[in-house]
This record gives sequence, structure tokens and C-alpha cells, in this order.
Amino acid sequence: MALQGFSHIGICVTDIERSRRFYVDVLGFTPLYALDLTDDEVAATMEQAGTFRSAMLLRDDLRIELLQWVDVPTTGSGARKPMTGLGFTHLSFRVDAIDELSDAVRAAGGAVHDHTLSVLDPGDGTPPTRLLYVTDPDGTRIELMENVPDLSLMAPAAADALRDRFDRG
Repeated sequence: MALQGFSHIGICVTDIERSRRFYVDVLGFTPLYALDLTDDEVAATMEQAGTFRSAMLLRDDLRIELLQWVDVPTTGSGARKPMTGLGFTHLSFRVDAIDELSDAVRAAGGAVHDHTLSVLDPGDGTPPTRLLYVTDPDGTRIELMENVPDLSLMAPAAADALRDRFDRG
């Protein structure tokens, strides 16, 4: 049995329209489709009976499915999950300007965690890499990365060069 390829990441949300606006307006996703699943159509797969709304969004080759339960209470606090917790920790995006995007995150109901800003200066005259965590309106952690290369275009030799750039060993 062969893996055919990546499909999507699912994110449970409390307000699908607010979250859709956040991912579309702030992060540049495009809506692919939206649907409501009722009458326990996929209860076995979801391991939960009930009605939920689904919105599939696309950006480049990344697809995110937002899920909002209609008649089933959601669980969790909405607080950022610790990076030491097992499983999914965060989404990550390369950005042109962290500061501008941070303003958009705040305006769209997300949060900017200024204390998470890290600046990596390789000391070779190239612009420093800046890393910052923000969260969507329901607390999903999102990393913003400024001045980093597009890893999807990176050959193994270029990956080695990038690692060497920041090698502190």
C-alpha cells in the first residue's frame, strides 16, 4: 500500500466564519469549499456523532480544513499548547514582514506573543532571521518566519549550507 500524498490539516474552531476570515484575510488562504455534514454521515471517522461545518482552505500546496461542531460542545481551553506537548505543535509560514502581519493578526482576532520573538543573526552581513509565534482566534499556534528560504525549493546541498549558516557547534 503506497501513500499517495498529503491531503490537509484539520483545525477545530469555535466560529467557522471568524476563523475563515482570519486564514483568508491574514494568511492569504483561498476558500475551496464549505459544507455541513449531518445525520452522522461520518460519525465513525470523526469518532463523534453530531453535525459539523467544514471549510476547506488552500494556500499554495497547503490545505487546512476548519471544523466547527454545531450540536456538540467543543473541548479544550483555547490556550496555546506547550511546545513540549506530544503531537501537532504549530503551523509555520515564511513572511516578508513580521511586524505588518502581526498588526493584521491582532485586527482579525488573533494574538501576537511578542515574548516569543527570536532573532538569529548569522553575522555574515545577511539580514537576520526573525521568528515569532502568533495564535489564531482559537489559540492555534502559528510561527511567522522572516528572512528564511523557501524549503520546498531547497536541494539537500542548500539545506546543508543553511544548517552551516546557523551552526553554533
